[in-house]
This record gives sequence, structure tokens and C-alpha cells, in this order.
Amino acid sequence: MRSVSNCVLMLLVLFLAACRPSVPVGEWQPMFDGKTLDGWKKAAEHPESFTVEDNAIKCSGERSHLFYKGNFTNFEWEAEVKTLEKANSGVYISTKYQAEGYPESGYEIQINNSHRGPSKAHPERRKTGSINGIRNVYYPFVKDNEWFRIRIKVVENVVEVFLNDVKVNEYTQPENPWRWEGAENYLLGEGTIALQSHDPESTTYYRNLRIRALPKGEQKQVEDVQWDAIVTKLMRAGFPLVDYHVHLKGGLTIEEVVANSQRLGINYGVAPNCGLHFPVTDDASLYQYIEEVKGSPTFKGMQAEGREWVTLFSPEAISKFDYVFTDAMTFTDRKGRRNRIWIPEEVWVDDKQQFMDDLVAKIEAIFSQEPVDIYVNPTVLPAQLMPEYDQLWTKERMAKVIKVLADNGIALEINARYKTPHAEMIKMAKEAGVKFSFGTNNVTNDLGHLQYCLEMIQECGLTPGDMFEVKPDAEKPINVKGLPAHITG
Repeated sequence: MRSVSNCVLMLLVLFLAACRPSVPVGEWQPMFDGKTLDGWKKAAEHPESFTVEDNAIKCSGERSHLFYKGNFTNFEWEAEVKTLEKANSGVYISTKYQAEGYPESGYEIQINNSHRGPSKAHPERRKTGSINGIRNVYYPFVKDNEWFRIRIKVVENVVEVFLNDVKVNEYTQPENPWRWEGAENYLLGEGTIALQSHDPESTTYYRNLRIRALPKGEQKQVEDVQWDAIVTKLMRAGFPLVDYHVHLKGGLTIEEVVANSQRLGINYGVAPNCGLHFPVTDDASLYQYIEEVKGSPTFKGMQAEGREWVTLFSPEAISKFDYVFTDAMTFTDRKGRRNRIWIPEEVWVDDKQQFMDDLVAKIEAIFSQEPVDIYVNPTVLPAQLMPEYDQLWTKERMAKVIKVLADNGIALEINARYKTPHAEMIKMAKEAGVKFSFGTNNVTNDLGHLQYCLEMIQECGLTPGDMFEVKPDAEKPINVKGLPAHITG
């Protein structure tokens, strides 16, 4: 009797194994024949959202999901994708079939090149390549109306996302990662692939889908589980964790910036110092720099140095950058002396109060005239005055700076290096509607963890809606204001 039961059990196991589609390790297998949805299963809700058009799977209609009939643990998946304007789709990995609702297991790899969502106060910023709510990317690496290739690779607890063969995201899942309520199964593991149709205004096409199983690998150790939880909580809240103030200094390369971004989950904007006696001094050197960082999954910023910068570069060259920022650390004072306040021997403080009044007036002149997006290294004072920072930066002086920023739509950087401005000014600026950015302003190859910026999120009650966002080309200050006359006074 026992032998009969064993035979029945063995036959059942073999039967179930035969019913589970699988692919040989290492061999690419097509997932779509270009004509039908054979091999796929539509969710019960709004199955009409998935059709075949021009040899591609068309995802367009009410929210629904299309599941592949197969299971994988370690794999590499790729497809060619094209999004139309307002498209918002996703590729779910390590997931399971559900008749309705959003998949409750695995991860969604975001497909969204330009979709903003219905809320102006809280726009959708997560771009294609994001591991939605876990590790978001904010740089728009690919465009609507153009076919691009996406590749997703999963080996044990590591997922990598490639766009046009450039790695734009990587996440290593800890053994017991923090997850919010309802997301306990947002984990890697055995599961299938699913495509998402988001809403009737969204249309996304997928073609040449294929997959290959990969052999079992080793679990990768997570260096800092606490940091992983901090970043995931910010990502879940839609908080754009972007450091817009990074320099290639101290031997730091653009490749190392990208690797650091994918290790820590911080998005980066990289900027050269552009101005008189700085590395980039004219259009030719500016274009050369742009070519050097072209193609990296980072924002490209320009640091405008000194007041002469407006005479050194053309609007056409400036507009090649995603954003422009400047500070008030270089200026000519009332006696014609060129101050560079980070260099003690190039600072003249004849009278503290007079110096402060002159500095505030200079800040007002700069940000009412120069076509920039962000005020960086804000409120930094010469080293001999920094011990009196809170006394010298009175509410009246802070209010004047905040007003010129608010009036001109300029963001205020929260600087991790100098730890400025202090919380009082941040709260005043938030009340005035000023947006904020985070910045390191590194002088070495260590970019840190934006610790001061994260502290200010909590202390000042900052929300995703308070944060700076790169403007469309038509709204860039250089294209709206143009270049003013050289500011000397």
C-alpha cells in the first residue's frame, strides 16, 4: 500500500513539473510570436487592455496586467519598448498571476519616460528603469516615440536594469528588508514576468521579448541594512533623493559616480566649474566637458562661477545643461576688490555688519538677474565669520534672500558640506514656496550620504512637493531670461 502511495506521489510531482513551463539555463527563448498572446494569461479585469499590433504587444486601456506562463528565479529578460506621450507602464518580475489589482509580489520595473500624472502638486517623477518604490531613478535616459531596449537581470538577491545596454539601476536586497504594510512580498524569488497597462491615456508597445534562465549564484552581502531602509522609505514616499551638486574632483570619475549612485540609491547631477580662472572658460571647453559625460545616467549641471560667467558662454551652450547653479562666494565689493570667500587671503571684512549688508545686496542682484536654477553653497560666510553665523544671518537678511529666490523661481540648496542654511531659514523658505535641492559640493572622491540634508527633511517637514525639479527646455531660465549684462556692483 505504501509503495502504491509513493508511486502516485511521484507521478503527481512529475506531472506538475511537466506542466510548469521552463527554459534551459543559458539559452535565450522567445516569449512572443509577434502575432498572438499565446503563452500569456490576461488578468480577469480589463483583458481588452492587451492586444497585438504591428508585431508588438500593445498595452493600452484600463489598468490591467498580462502574465507570462512560466517561472524563473535567476534570469535575464529583455525587450524592445516604445512609449507614446503620457505612457506609464511597468514590467513586473518575480511575480505571480492575479485576477485583479496590482501584483502583490515581486518588483515593478517602471516604464515612464515623460508621464507626469494628474497631480500638479505631486507629479510622477519616477522614470524608466526605476525599481518602483524601492530604488527610483529620476534621470530620463530614454525618450517617448523611440524604440529602446530594456534588459533586466536577476541573480539571487541582486537585480540590475539596463537601458540600451547602459546599466541605470542596481539593487541588492537584504535578507530581511524593510517593506511598508501591504508590500511584505515585494521581494525577489521564483516567479513570472508581467506587463502592465496603466490607464486609457497610456499606450506602450513591447516587441522582441525573450528570456533566458541563469544558473544559481551567490547571495550578495548588503553593507548597511539601516541605510537600505532609509533609502527605501524615501523612495516609497516618492521623495526624489538627488544630489545635484557633484564634481569630478579628487580623482573621481563619471563611472565611479554612477557606481556610487547604484550602490547607495542616490541619484546624481554632475557639474563642472565654469567661469574665469576655472576649468571650463568658454563654449569650446564647455562642449568638450559635455561630450565627456554624455551617455551617463546622471543629470548634467553647470556651476556658474563669478559674475563674469554671463560674458563667457553663449545661451546655446548653456542650454545644453539640465540646470545651472551659482553661489555668491565670488563677487567684487564696493571698493573694487574681488572676494572669493572660501579663500581667507582673498576676503576683506572691514566691518561685519557692512559686509553682511553688502553680501545680501549682492545675492539679491545675482538672483534677480542671472539665469540660474539653484542657489548653492547658500549663506556661507568667510571662515572668520562662520562662528557668528546665526547672529549675522538675521531674520531680516534671510527674508530678503528668500524673497528674491521666490520671486524668480530659484531653488535653495541644502548643502551637506557646509551644513547650510540652518533649519530656521529652510522653514521660512518652505513657507514662501521656495523649492529645495540637495548638494554635496565635494572636493574629494567621497560623496558621503547627504546626512545633513536628510536631517533637514525631518526637522523642517519637507515633502516631495518641496523639492526642485529640472525644468523643460522652454522653461529653462537661460531660455526665458537670457543673459544679462555683467554684474559688477
